[in-house]
Parts: sequence; structure tokens; C-alpha cells
Amino acid sequence: MGRKLLFDKAHIEGIRYYDVYRANGGYGSAEKALKSMTPDQVLDEVKKSGLRGRGGAGFPTGMKWSFIAKPEGVPRYLVCNADESEPGTFKDRYLMEFIPHLLIEGLLISSYTLGCNSCYIYIRGEYAWIPDILEQAIAEAKKNGWLGKNIQGTGFDLEIYVQRGAGAYICGEETALIESLEGKRGNPRIKPPFPAVKGLWDCPTVVNNVETLAAVVPILRIGGEEYSKYGIGKSTGTKLISACGNINKPGVYEIEMNISVEEFIYSDEYCGGIANGKRLKACIPGGSSVPILPANLLLKTAKGEQRMMTYESLSDGGFATGSMLGSGGFIVLDEDQCVVKNTLTFARFYHHESCGQCSPCREGTGWMKRVLQNIENGKGKMSDIDLLWDIQRKIEGNTICPLGDAAAWPVAAAIRHFRDEFEWHVLHPEEATKRNYGLAHYADPLVIAAPAAV
Repeated sequence: MGRKLLFDKAHIEGIRYYDVYRANGGYGSAEKALKSMTPDQVLDEVKKSGLRGRGGAGFPTGMKWSFIAKPEGVPRYLVCNADESEPGTFKDRYLMEFIPHLLIEGLLISSYTLGCNSCYIYIRGEYAWIPDILEQAIAEAKKNGWLGKNIQGTGFDLEIYVQRGAGAYICGEETALIESLEGKRGNPRIKPPFPAVKGLWDCPTVVNNVETLAAVVPILRIGGEEYSKYGIGKSTGTKLISACGNINKPGVYEIEMNISVEEFIYSDEYCGGIANGKRLKACIPGGSSVPILPANLLLKTAKGEQRMMTYESLSDGGFATGSMLGSGGFIVLDEDQCVVKNTLTFARFYHHESCGQCSPCREGTGWMKRVLQNIENGKGKMSDIDLLWDIQRKIEGNTICPLGDAAAWPVAAAIRHFRDEFEWHVLHPEEATKRNYGLAHYADPLVIAAPAAV
């Protein structure tokens, strides 16, 4: 049974409310930080823990915090990115809905460490019911002396505000989020300057994901060194995974990052295997923007090693034979699913969500959607496959923010690993409207080349 750090008390009835949360050790880490540690000591613990950003990029959190500028007389801000808009990802929703005080305690510790007296939770517009839950938890924390002026007599002040977004995927990008928070259109900013120097209202700002900030609580509880013993290598601690698709037990799972992908999919503790007795065809392991992998490259690396649920193992082989852990949106496809249709669904989404600021993304996402529609609807040509490859290549790396990359990577990976399925759609348009390509060779064991003789 995997050890839990975030969900260890999730089963307790009423844990959503302050009295129950406090009775079960809640705000103990905050008390420790505010009353017996300096901000630099808390930062050292976060650095020792090896915590990496849980929103997708995986950047070391302690290092990110250390970049914040500290000009005299200028306020600093902490922004919690709760704009969980990546298709296939729904872990932060669970934390906010069922254990809101865990997030608030994490925000309190993080704000103390960064020297922030104002903190904002920017939550996606589609989570219409969760702001009320967060507001209630904030009111409870304030009533009990954990927010407001002179918190617990320590002299530290903090106010937390909840800001609803309007349902734009682009506002998950930190500078677009800041623009929206300021009341402007959610367009990403050119960097530098980075938010740590010039962020919200041109003041030093740190933007972190919900799960990242919640993880600060167990780090302070057990210590950064102990936290770093969870997981493997640079993938320390536990990770929340949103598992969905053709599996027997979809849901949010907290895993210790030392289990294999195979165990995660097939063990009864987690996904419980492929639904309806079908076979695994492919998986998008980190949310819709990361490269799709066929079954044989998902369970083992190109070197024949067991693929693990870690940042390093899932990216082993680069984009040629690997993918990314990303936001932890684990989407499983069985043998009956159509990769062309799935790629079209993602392309349509990214075209709709592009802010339109950069020409390669604004025009390229529309081109990819239309070409994929032609292939899926039986009107494609063989040259369309190469055209798709060329378009995504001209989008990737040529935009202000990563949305262009997020749109390009799924298309590139689908063609790289499933080109024969695209070709089958073109060559058999009528048949493709009646059935899917099937499993084909995507689950066949990999042939590992023997090392060359010296």
C-alpha cells in the first residue's frame, strides 16, 4: 500500500471543515513555521525536499521561490494557479473540494516564506461550486486566527482572495493568469521580465499550482530530508494522478513516485486494469499536451527497461520514444479507440483555446484541425500527413507561451508512433467510417537492438 502525504486524512468525515481538520493535526505545520522557524529555514526545507512544480513543468519549487526579487518597500504576491484546464486533469479540484484547509495552510506557509501579505487563488470558471467552499474555509481560518492581522500573535499578516476565471485554458499560463487577475484580457506576456521580478501589478510574484502549495504542509510536518526519501532520484515525494479513459477504476490517486506504469494501470490498488477485458493500445500520461505513447513504449522504455511513474522515466528517450509526467492527467486508450479521432479532438480544443496573439499558434492550430478533420472524415490525402508534420514543426518553439507547443506535441507524437493508422484512414476512407484501426502492432513487444561489438 503506497504511503500518503496529501490524502492521508482524506477519508476522515468532515475533514473539509476547520474543527475536524484542526483536530487531526491541521495547521500544525503552519504553527511550526510561524512560531519556530525563519522564512529562510522554511525555504531550506523546501529545497531539501526536492519538491518540483506539480502543474506540469516540474521546475524545482525551492529554486523558483529563491528567485523572487525583494526590493525595499515593494509588496510581493503569491498566486495559486487553480486554473486546472488541462484536459484529463482533475486532481486539484479534489484537493480544493474535499480538503480546502490543506491548501490554505500551504498558502499560509508559502506566503510567510516569500514575505507576501496578500495571496490570490485564481480558479477556473467551470469550477463554479468550489469558490464557495474555499471562501467558507478562508472565513473559518480567519475566525480562528490563521488569517488576517497578527496571525497567532506572530506579527505576520495575510489575506487570501479567491478570483474566478472565465474559462480560458490560456490563463493556466502564469503571465496570462496575472493579466486576467489584473482585469485585462488573458494574453501571455513576453518574458523576461519574469513574474518573480515583475509580476502582479508589476510587483515580485510567485505563481504555483494547487498541489505544489499543498505539498508544503507535509514537507514541514516530516521535514524536507524525510520527504526526499519518498520516490526515486529527482522525483521526490508523492504525486496526484488523475486517471481516466478505458480503465476499471478512474479517479484521483496519490502515488509514491517509485511504482511502475504497469503497476499503476493494472494493480487493484490503482486503475484496476483495462475496462471490459480489452487490451491497452496507447496512453497520454501527463495531460492532453504531452506526447501519446503506444502500449509497448508506455510499459517499457526503448532500452527495454521498466517505465516508472517518475519525471525522468516517463521522459526517457526524449520525444522520440518517451513522453512527460506533466500535470498527471493519465488518459488510457484501449484497442477500440481511434488515434486520429483523439488527435482531432485535442487539435480542435487547442484551436479554440489559442489566444490568437502569435501567428504560428493562431493560424497553425486551425490548419491542423482542418487537415485532421479531412483525414477523419474520409477526405484526406497521403500528403496531408506530411503537411500536418510540417505545420506542427513550424508552431513548436515559435510562440510566446507554451500553448503552441501543447498543440504541436500531440500531433507530432501521433504521427510519429501511429503513422500507419493515419495512412489507413486515407487509403480506406469508407471502412474508416465504420470501424477503428484496432490494436495493430502497438502492443507488440519491443525489439531491442543488441549492442554493437567493440
